[in-house]
Amino acid sequence: MPPELPSAPGAPAGQVCVFCASALGASSRYQAAAVELARCLVAGGHGLVYGGGTVGLMGVVADAVLAAGGRVTGVIPRGLFSREVAHRGVTELIEVASMHERKQLMYELSDAFVGLPGGLGTLEEVAEIATWSQLGLHAKPIVLVDLDGYWSPLLTWMDGAVTAGFVKPANRSIIASVDRPGDVLTALADYRGPRGVPAVLAPGET
Repeated sequence: MPPELPSAPGAPAGQVCVFCASALGASSRYQAAAVELARCLVAGGHGLVYGGGTVGLMGVVADAVLAAGGRVTGVIPRGLFSREVAHRGVTELIEVASMHERKQLMYELSDAFVGLPGGLGTLEEVAEIATWSQLGLHAKPIVLVDLDGYWSPLLTWMDGAVTAGFVKPANRSIIASVDRPGDVLTALADYRGPRGVPAVLAPGET
């Protein structure tokens, strides 16, 4: 379940959590997409919340937000320092005791969630935050960047789960998708989810 923690003090409005890989991926297009998304977030006045590392697409998106003059909040478990070296150059780095606490705090700090291409960890983060929405525990936008069809198998599976009767048709709208990072802010603004709740974020809103 989502955390019972109070909202973090001093957190600016319009923060977007980006789930992404601690690897760079086989194609340079993934890195380019991370940079493009970062620049779009800053141009829209939004801060970045992410996993706090310097490696992989995590490091790319954080560095790009910082380079564009944006705010970056990293959340990282102490036990991951040997694998995902903590990014000491971000605006705020919050150390937590476990992966569970990491996800709880990232949820609390964020107004919306975006999934870039990634591995099992990224998939798990997207699935959990979507499950919380399905349970009616939040209505925050969730958008995947389906670059080169990366997330298409998951989206196809969701359609099949609806047909098979395991996902309600209304809940299919919990996870939205776009083909390129440049469309993310529009998708967040247009997001309604299964309960038709207006989006938290609009382009340019701070």
